[in-house]
Amino acid sequence: MGFLSDVYVQNSLLHFYGTCGDLKSACKVFDEMPVRDVVSWTGVISGFSRIGLYKEALRMFLKMDVEANLATYVCALVASGRVGWLSLGQGIHGLIMKKAYLFRLEIGNALIDMYVKCERLCDAKRVFGELQVKDKVSWNSMISGLVQCKKPNEAIELFFSLMQTSSGVKPDGHILTSVLSACASLGAVEYGRWVHEYVVRAGIKWDTHIGTAVVDMYAKCGCIETALEVFNGIRSKNVYTWNALLGGLAIHGHGHESLRYVEEMVKLGFKPNEVTFLAVLNACCHTGLVDEGRRYFNKMKTGEYNLSPKLEHYGCLIDMLCRAGLLEEALELVKSMPVKPDVLICGAILSACKSRETLTELPKEILDSFLEMEFEDSGVYVLLSNIFAANRRWNDVAKIRRLMKVKGISKVPGSSAIDVN
Repeated sequence: MGFLSDVYVQNSLLHFYGTCGDLKSACKVFDEMPVRDVVSWTGVISGFSRIGLYKEALRMFLKMDVEANLATYVCALVASGRVGWLSLGQGIHGLIMKKAYLFRLEIGNALIDMYVKCERLCDAKRVFGELQVKDKVSWNSMISGLVQCKKPNEAIELFFSLMQTSSGVKPDGHILTSVLSACASLGAVEYGRWVHEYVVRAGIKWDTHIGTAVVDMYAKCGCIETALEVFNGIRSKNVYTWNALLGGLAIHGHGHESLRYVEEMVKLGFKPNEVTFLAVLNACCHTGLVDEGRRYFNKMKTGEYNLSPKLEHYGCLIDMLCRAGLLEEALELVKSMPVKPDVLICGAILSACKSRETLTELPKEILDSFLEMEFEDSGVYVLLSNIFAANRRWNDVAKIRRLMKVKGISKVPGSSAIDVN
């Protein structure tokens, strides 16, 4: 009909393809445009971002030959955060500061998200504090960012400051899910129970995400009966809901119940993923179910599920074998692993050796690999040193002590914390 040469039609067509995820067609339209404006560039950049091709989106942003607008900067900041390109995100921040008229709530929220994803909490807090007006996105980005950066105490404090402000912003499901996650990691069951009651009292829609977060919180805090009660009340469950329950059962020693629920999960048509198998292996490890642990580890790798075990899966199985006194089998598994052992695996092997008070069965190549690894945990060095000392290998003891001194690692006394009032 002759309309394809119209820039408005071209931009609309590009936006259509980008929204539908057909980037091949979107790029074809873009490449054939004789004149491209900021809407054209933003359309193709947002199209790449929408399907997770963040690096490609940023490469297009860097090629822009027209001045970016608010939407372009928001897309670029989000993409920078997703791939961890902090320097580019900071550069965009600097450009925006030079154009003060661009600094709006959407830009502020995108900056917070970018800095949080790059684990620059100080910068995220500064931007958050400078926002004169904050909406749900601002609060959620900051609270969820604190949780992701393992600052659950600060996340809960920020949530309660939100509840005490007169801004008119009411917490939604996204914010409450992040707060429940913080409560779960802290074991702060009273805070978590308060959030649960608030969800019910405020009439917030009880969806799968909220339900899963509540189950996860109660399960990790050891309130297994309450977790089961909430779990059974969730109408629409997904694999993450099942994983939350299985993980809670596993860490609190309910191994048999965990295996029973995973079988029920499979019968109901849910397909276990890597996290599911990690929870099951953890349950077998804590309960001493060695045969079941071997069976589920092998089942994970077979054609039925065809999942590649990660370091955490190997770690669980090796820890389980070491706890059961099957050191030789554990060592064979360490040798066959496609990845190098981490500090937890080394600790499990060394603890098993210490219980036998012998290193004669520990192959030299494995022992040498432990010595070559860069540990930050003083416990592994101390274990290794104690085992050498028990076997009167004083030169190796001195070597370990020198290594700790060079790296500035000292033995830290153990401590525990509980929440009072």
